[in-house]
Amino acid sequence: MPEVHFNVRWPDHSEQSCYSPSTVIHDFLRAGESYPLAEFLTLSRDALTLAGDRVEQKYGFRCTSADSQLLALETRGRQFAGQADARVTVTRVGAATPAPSSTDSSMTNKESS
Repeated sequence: MPEVHFNVRWPDHSEQSCYSPSTVIHDFLRAGESYPLAEFLTLSRDALTLAGDRVEQKYGFRCTSADSQLLALETRGRQFAGQADARVTVTRVGAATPAPSSTDSSMTNKESS
């Protein structure tokens, strides 16, 4: 199955590199779109659950990376749950592998200019 890497920017402007084991993520998230936090988490949950299901159907076992990625997104999202206007921006969705120094759930802080 073709894997897809996608990047998100959280309300505090930190960025996170993410992983999906399936291209189904393209059906749920769009690069350049900003989503209210709850919607982003619902879309991510639906997409990564379906991606894990597809792996299980094809290979006979769930993709633990999809499950781990979902847990990482939900954990990070809880930090912004009290912010009524919290939004998450998807900055990239693509099949290209991220830079070698990046990991599936790595986060970096971008300085505001």
